[in-house]
Amino acid sequence: MSTAPAEKKKLSISLLKRVFTFAAPYKNKFYFSIFLSIVLAALAPVRPLLIQISINNGLNNSAVAQFLTGPGAFLIEITVFQIGLLLVESAGRFLFSFTTASLGQSVVKDLRVTTYNKIVHLNLGQFDKTPIGTLTTPNNK
Repeated sequence: MSTAPAEKKKLSISLLKRVFTFAAPYKNKFYFSIFLSIVLAALAPVRPLLIQISINNGLNNSAVAQFLTGPGAFLIEITVFQIGLLLVESAGRFLFSFTTASLGQSVVKDLRVTTYNKIVHLNLGQFDKTPIGTLTTPNNK
């Protein structure tokens, strides 16, 4: 007795629009999370670029490497800058994770409250005629 694999469900635009209506009261969180994702995407390639610059320019005796007091000063400066960038990027990733999780939890809470209110306001006779679980599951027809 083999079971067939579950079919992939396609993205329903109408269902997505309905979920976005629940996200509308939290538009500031939504826009902030979009902003953070764009900023973090822009910051992602900066660290490898700084490592490339420090290896290419910091390890040889070029004029760029000696612009302060000696050959090691450039490496120290770029390392301090990389540490600062890493701290900023970590804080941004934490904020992004926290904001998106909070947004998701708020939308799920509103969906649950709406579903609960709908079920509570049904006639009691509806529960006698309807099998358990049918009231809360979507129609799969």
